Amino acid sequence: MLGWSITFLIVALVAALFGFGGIATASAGIAQILFYIFLLLFVIALAVRVLGGRAP
Repeated sequence: MLGWSITFLIVALVAALFGFGGIATASAGIAQILFYIFLLLFVIALAVRVLGGRAP
């Protein structure tokens, strides 16, 4: 999922470079949403790992 965020960020940067404001804004928004979802899943996985303890 982090790969998708980076892909949309690159698309947004290239679109902004060529002056396509609408496409750049949409791609940047998608990249931001995907990044926050990735971050949330990472925190959840980290909490499960810490609270779950070790298997016997």
